Amino acid sequence: MEKKKKFSLMSAILSVICVVFVAEAAAPVAAIGNSQFFWWIFLLITFLLPYGLISSELGTTYNGEGGIYDWVTKAFGHKWGARVSWFYWINYPLWLASLAVMCPGLITTITGMEFNTVGNILIELIFIWIVVWISFFPVSDSVWILNGAAVIKMFLALLIGFLGLYVALTKGMANEFTLKSMLPTFDLHSLSFVSVILFNLLGFEVICTFADDMEDPNKQIPKSIVVAGLVIAAIYIFSAFGIGVAIPTSEISTSSGLIDSFKLLTGSTSGWFIGLMAFLFMLTLFGNMISWSLGVNNTACYAAENGDMPKVFGKRGGKNNMPVGTAIMNGVVASIVVLIAPLLPNQDLFWSFFSLNLVMFLLSYVPVFPAFYKLRKIDPERPRPFKVKGSDNFLKLLVAAPMIMIIISLIFTAIPLKFDSETLREQLPVTIGAIIFILIGEVFIVIKNIKLKGEKKDVKENNRKHA
Repeated sequence: MEKKKKFSLMSAILSVICVVFVAEAAAPVAAIGNSQFFWWIFLLITFLLPYGLISSELGTTYNGEGGIYDWVTKAFGHKWGARVSWFYWINYPLWLASLAVMCPGLITTITGMEFNTVGNILIELIFIWIVVWISFFPVSDSVWILNGAAVIKMFLALLIGFLGLYVALTKGMANEFTLKSMLPTFDLHSLSFVSVILFNLLGFEVICTFADDMEDPNKQIPKSIVVAGLVIAAIYIFSAFGIGVAIPTSEISTSSGLIDSFKLLTGSTSGWFIGLMAFLFMLTLFGNMISWSLGVNNTACYAAENGDMPKVFGKRGGKNNMPVGTAIMNGVVASIVVLIAPLLPNQDLFWSFFSLNLVMFLLSYVPVFPAFYKLRKIDPERPRPFKVKGSDNFLKLLVAAPMIMIIISLIFTAIPLKFDSETLREQLPVTIGAIIFILIGEVFIVIKNIKLKGEKKDVKENNRKHA
């Protein structure tokens, strides 16, 4: 029998970087202005640190395919496990669609070829189904993709940081940097982008679903989270600084991406350099989606096998036991989204889909932090290879801080707090979409409970007859 390939520690670290580091979200964060640096540092302390510690403990204590679904189900039961698995899964095809709509523009930048609506949709569908096809295979078979994407992401982020510094030194600072300008204004514009920073810091638990592919998961999981977390934090801040010192904030918007930043920094919209950056960036999009699919698919499939997701998500491949049902559903939903996109009002499709994916994604994490605290109370005898040390009050603070950040982000991303036409046009579709997806999840839970009650009633009736 062929020996199964295993992750090394370096591969685990690079996989975490590939999962967590989101290159395409760096420029939208820069639209906050200089206060982005306050938010980066503040959220690294109040969110990334506790989240990394909690993920390390839960991931080594309850390692396996279930991930955050397993943690929440053990703490709060199947209803909350079902909600988490649904939110966690549905965000993925929405994100897949948001990146797919970027691909035609990237190919145009690389080749100079323009595409009509049909051509755009074909390119988007090809991107989606290549990702789906690759996710049919074990993560250890795709480790070279994850490692390569992680290296390219770091290269692009560092390059844009150094390029920004060079432009600032040779042409002058694009924005005034004072202590006052770096302090947050707490206005709706600034706070609405905090969720993007949180999104940039999420995903450490995905590495926990790779435990069976690791040489020593109890050591590799916490080490990879700590090392990758420090590297990611440093790269984010450096690349954000490069963009901030060289590009006027007024020229950056939510629709700006990494390639837009390269174009602004070089003053060129084409040429071999911009084409190469676009090509490398597109490779990172594949790496992002493949790394996330492996974690999301395992979680959704595991939940389906436990009756907390529709049965189709539990279908596995015959040869390698991979969750092909979930992978196909990813492709189906993402394809539907890109097919209806041309029918939507003329707006920034990337940001619309990305915002909706962001809301569903953040919702899935809300119960994770209290689950950590409850599992400490109800399962104290469980061996914990990595255990967060501290008093009970410290643990409560560790749980409360990231939860508060997520809830604040959800409010400012999903709920229109101003009622002017521009705000409603941008946020109302996100609000309506989030409500629809939440209701779909609740309907499934209700149907499942009715079915369970019917099965229990049948069992009681049979027992009574046999008695």
